[in-house]
Amino acid sequence: MKKVLAFLLVVVLCLGLLAGCGAQEDEPAGTIKIAVAGPLTGDFAEYGTGFKNAVELMAEQWNANGGVLGMNIEVVPFDDKNSGEEAASIAERIAGDADILAVVGHFASGVSMAASPTYQEAGIIEISPSASHPDYSKAGDYIFRNNTVIHIEAKEALDLATKVAGAKKIAVMSVKTDWGTSTAAIVKDLLEGYEGVELVAHEEIIDGTVDFSPTVTAFRKAEPDAIVVVGMYNVLAPFATQYKAVDPEVDLIGFSNAYSQELINLGKGFVEGVYLPAIFFHGSEDEDIKTFVDSYVEKYKVVPSSLTAQAYDSMGIILTAIETAESTDKEVIKDTIYTLDYPGVTGDTHFDEQGDAQKTFTWIQVQDGTFVQIPK
Repeated sequence: MKKVLAFLLVVVLCLGLLAGCGAQEDEPAGTIKIAVAGPLTGDFAEYGTGFKNAVELMAEQWNANGGVLGMNIEVVPFDDKNSGEEAASIAERIAGDADILAVVGHFASGVSMAASPTYQEAGIIEISPSASHPDYSKAGDYIFRNNTVIHIEAKEALDLATKVAGAKKIAVMSVKTDWGTSTAAIVKDLLEGYEGVELVAHEEIIDGTVDFSPTVTAFRKAEPDAIVVVGMYNVLAPFATQYKAVDPEVDLIGFSNAYSQELINLGKGFVEGVYLPAIFFHGSEDEDIKTFVDSYVEKYKVVPSSLTAQAYDSMGIILTAIETAESTDKEVIKDTIYTLDYPGVTGDTHFDEQGDAQKTFTWIQVQDGTFVQIPK
């Protein structure tokens, strides 16, 4: 009798263990952690906040569909304050967390380049949605940019100035930062290849300048047809306000980092007619883009910028690579990213052997107080 009872007890225990195993299979297998790093405070907080919002929105959408490889996605945000020193410290913290597989960020090229050697050494994938300095992706094979090298965007800006605005005399104003100085030099070098077009002036300003009157005076003497502004919306808007007050006919051309609703909010009627090259246009009729914009606006009450959309796609690329590789091994994920052709809201994205994305630009102009796409 005792043997029978013992046998029955063993059977009950086994059934209990099997039931327990079945319950575990229905639970999430674990958590996948992806970091997002950018300026969440300070003068450039709009950009870092856009990165964070976009990455969290993409993670939320994947989690609603079961996560990736049956695991929930957790976004870990870091505020680098747009400081290279802070970014380098953050990179060390991310490298020290074995659970973080990849990072979307950082924002400025110089800040990204302060962090990227640590990510490369630790074997952590970094995709910057905005770094455009030619040397950024040279840090190694774990370093990607979901943006174009600045030479390509600079040529788009000059094509807008010469082919659309019809300018023959061009001035350049640039912020005195690593990005601004190097980009202005690239613009001037490229300009030499435009027959019949001349550079008539170049002025550098300190980022955060409020009074542009010395620059306005210098440019007025040079009499440019168009001014290429190498600066973000917080530079382009006040400059346009002051310059157009004395010369409303001049054409102003910015860069994609000035493509923000804040440009129009700050510049009002003075930014009317401003031209911008951008990889993403929020007013597109493409259904995928409309769905993204609607979801973003509904959640965050603001229209996503081009760089925000690039952050959204950067997160999508990482998660798609994990799913495609069926692995959480960082090296395997990295190798898979190079093979992807990702159909995102910023267009089909494929990385070359350097880790640089190949992108197609859209031309945008401010018309009647809103951004509109113009034909190329």
